[in-house]
Amino acid sequence: MKNLPKGDKKLLNAWAFYDWANSVYTLTIASAVFPIFYEALFAERDHYIHVFGMNLKNSALISFITAMAFLVVSFISPLLSGIADYVGDKKTFMKFFCYMGALSCMGLYWFNLENIYVGLAFYFLGLLGYWGSLVFYNSYLPDIAFVEQQDKISAKGYSLGYIGSVILLVLNLAMIMKPKLFGITGTDGEAAMKAMRYSFLMVGVWWILFSQYTYYYLPKGSKDKGEKLTRSVIFNGFKELKKVWALLKQNIPLRRYLGGFFVSSMAVQTVMLVATYFGAQEIEWSSKEESTVGLIICILLIQLVAVIGAVLTSRASAKFGNIPTLIVINIIWAIFCALAFFITLPIHFYVMATVAGFVMGGIQALSRSTYSKLLPETEDTASFFSFYDVAEKVGIVIGMCVYGIIDQITGSPRAAIVILGVFFVGAIFLLRRIPKNDMVNK
Repeated sequence: MKNLPKGDKKLLNAWAFYDWANSVYTLTIASAVFPIFYEALFAERDHYIHVFGMNLKNSALISFITAMAFLVVSFISPLLSGIADYVGDKKTFMKFFCYMGALSCMGLYWFNLENIYVGLAFYFLGLLGYWGSLVFYNSYLPDIAFVEQQDKISAKGYSLGYIGSVILLVLNLAMIMKPKLFGITGTDGEAAMKAMRYSFLMVGVWWILFSQYTYYYLPKGSKDKGEKLTRSVIFNGFKELKKVWALLKQNIPLRRYLGGFFVSSMAVQTVMLVATYFGAQEIEWSSKEESTVGLIICILLIQLVAVIGAVLTSRASAKFGNIPTLIVINIIWAIFCALAFFITLPIHFYVMATVAGFVMGGIQALSRSTYSKLLPETEDTASFFSFYDVAEKVGIVIGMCVYGIIDQITGSPRAAIVILGVFFVGAIFLLRRIPKNDMVNK
């Protein structure tokens, strides 16, 4: 179809709707059902398994696999975004990673400890697909929305993602708790595990199906050169990354913002990725059933509160400025990590989940739109967002490795959570160094 003009309501809504499509991955696979399923597989193994020639704790193992996947993403994203910008076709690359991620989620249906390497490969590729597609998705924001629209549409995207993913998770929860109502047979434990496996298939179908609306309206790319891909441009993305790095030396607000974002993202994304594993191992649930229901309820609570958090944060940034709002959110995160060291009871976990949800929705949406606002006038948005994503992913690699190493050595992740809190304190100091007269500060 004919490309819609920048700022068009239908185009903005189609872009935001991709959050509805792909956020089921972050909720079902990264946060809720898969972590519970993964923990259940180790119920009779005392959380340890011999893999890669080592005796690893299960949560440390998944942390290291996650870190490795993010390391790969951080390497290939500048390469691919540079190529996509050169040939003027972001959409094709976005589709590729979307479909790879969705099909890998479906592959988790066959995850088991007897073939642990195959299961870990599907988990690895699912994560790669999700984050790889976001490189191109995020880079569309300044192409399809004007500066004054970006905070609002970014928040809308996250809100749609939270709502859509909650809808599917509620259905998955019903399947897990009452599998016989859905025709799933076996003992209670076997039927629940089957229901979890079916939920992985549903994530893949949902992701592919609803992304079609986004693909229908999004333009091919910010450029349409029609150039053929040759060997001479294979490493063009790294050249673009180097060019972005050089431009940062001249753009003090953007450079300092990226420093604060790097440290903050290191902690935020790690907390989000390990929260369910922490809750399953460190909270004193009265039974396995209470643990399963409680953990999913906490994740649902986080998602629902995050919708409110994203909207209120958008309004706060309009009144007080993006940077001051981000500083306050990081302060809340730092306090959150300090208190998390002491929680042991389910009620503690519910309260902390509510706080986490509120600040999670706010910091994600505002971080993305703040970066977009600080970009210089350019059509080369893919390379700039590639740099943004590389900073985020390298931060996650460090965060997940810190968490995994401490968890493996101590047998408990509590000390790792405190270290993540220190990262938030560092982000606060870095954000405070951004000049007061820039366009997103007051």
